[in-house]
Amino acid sequence: MITKLPGWVWMGAALLATIGGMVNAVGFLGLTHEALTHLTGTTTSGAIALVTGDWRLLGHMGAILTAYFSGSVLSGFIIQQSTLRLGRRYGVTLLIESLLLLLATPLLMKDLRWGEYLATCACGVQNAMATSYSGAVIRTTHMSGIITDLGIWIGHWLRGLPQDHKRAWLGLTLFGGFFLGGVLGAVLFARFSYATLLLPAVLTGVTGLVYTVYQHWRGTRPGD
Repeated sequence: MITKLPGWVWMGAALLATIGGMVNAVGFLGLTHEALTHLTGTTTSGAIALVTGDWRLLGHMGAILTAYFSGSVLSGFIIQQSTLRLGRRYGVTLLIESLLLLLATPLLMKDLRWGEYLATCACGVQNAMATSYSGAVIRTTHMSGIITDLGIWIGHWLRGLPQDHKRAWLGLTLFGGFFLGGVLGAVLFARFSYATLLLPAVLTGVTGLVYTVYQHWRGTRPGD
């Protein structure tokens, strides 16, 4: 149940959603003006490129898909768990995401698409890491599922069905964080261009370090 979600999950989910929003804003405002944090449009663009014979675009879309998928595989390999649980290697995963964003920044500043692939890989790492907890699906890099969940909640509420109100608040928290991240990303990109990615890189890096220290303070083992 959502009512069992501890405070650190709420704060972490909101922060990660904000980071996702910032990265995605950079993707839309950057080199190829496309999403970096989810693959729905990428998959459709790849399908269209296949039909139209635009092999260069098809290769690019395939690289984006592969990068995101690779990030998800890496996250799953490290965390080894489909539900959030203290003691898992979230600190290491966040540090890897931070490193990927740091490496992506100078490449994007040189208009190299490898920067997009590294940033997309970082989003795959993040989305696979923030999966589920106590029956709550935690999505931090795309909002389609969040909007769908909120719509279902409102529909059930209109029918007078019993509702877990904290589920709606979680959805609103994630949506608000992602939207705020988009605003911050757009404002910062106008002034700092791709260097905007340094902020989410620092946030994930610091969070990863703090989590690792907290993990040791709690006396848990990294491999638990």
